[in-house]
Amino acid sequence: MDAEGNMVIAGKYDIKEKQSVLVDYFEELKNQGMAPKSFTTDGHPAILRSLRTVWPDVIIQRCLVHIQRQGLMWCRVNPKSRAGQKLRVLFLQVTKITDSHTAENFLQDFFNWDRYYGHKLLMGSTRGWVVSDLIRARSMILNALPDMFHFLLDSKIPSNTNALEGYFSRLKAKYWQHRGLASVKRSDYFKWYLSTVNR
Repeated sequence: MDAEGNMVIAGKYDIKEKQSVLVDYFEELKNQGMAPKSFTTDGHPAILRSLRTVWPDVIIQRCLVHIQRQGLMWCRVNPKSRAGQKLRVLFLQVTKITDSHTAENFLQDFFNWDRYYGHKLLMGSTRGWVVSDLIRARSMILNALPDMFHFLLDSKIPSNTNALEGYFSRLKAKYWQHRGLASVKRSDYFKWYLSTVNR
């Protein structure tokens, strides 16, 4: 989807999120003339690797909403540990980052948290689901940090994938009105929808 006009550029039904499959699909788009300056994506590892394989110099912005949603899930709604409670507060800040000041505050708060709790989590002898999920949440932020703030330098780069997620929601709602559609006709249905319903 084009970020400026929220217009669908391309889509494909039943494509697997595997690097080999995605690279072929992105190469097809590249051969058709697609030369993006940036992508805003949910952070799926295969998608990130594939985008960087086909367009090695493109800017990749991580969707702040996806970072927040996944992080809050790993922290739980009511975390019992102090580390989880403080990390949950940090994740609640993610979608409130709107300028360099709020970005710097987030970075400072996260690295303060990491200095105090990160090492303890990694080196602690207790390693249940809760601790493992907090470690995952920490790793996600560390991996995302280099690509979290490109939108602050270029107003044309969206900080989230909300427009595309909204499009998917409308597509799925329409599809469920035709849920009796034969499987052999599903591909044609999605081709038709993607080519005619542009927003």
